[in-house]
Amino acid sequence: QVQFVESGGALVQPGGSLRLSCTASISMFSIYGMGWYRQAPGKMRELVGQLTAGGDENYLDSVKGRFTISRDNDKNTVNLQMNSLNPEDTAAYYCNLFVSNPYSPLGSWGQGTQVTVSS
Repeated sequence: QVQFVESGGALVQPGGSLRLSCTASISMFSIYGMGWYRQAPGKMRELVGQLTAGGDENYLDSVKGRFTISRDNDKNTVNLQMNSLNPEDTAAYYCNLFVSNPYSPLGSWGQGTQVTVSS
């Protein structure tokens, strides 16, 4: 059973930046696509961005141009660089892995990392 450990969340002012990290305890990490998801209070969890094993990226429209996903297969880690943060980005952020469909992630959810954007 794969496990995820997310970190890097914090309280940040509007316009600020954060870098989230997620480490996955799974072998052959490089063959999986990785996704970042978020869930705000009272809302459903949503896919923020995905990075396939082949390196293709895709993002939620509201974060395009502000968020960037990267991965380090040697360290089983996926990162989310978030710039120009706004209060609508406030949520708990999670990572997960997929084979072909990021809307059907394979692992159990980790504890997440909280991002709060507020002045």
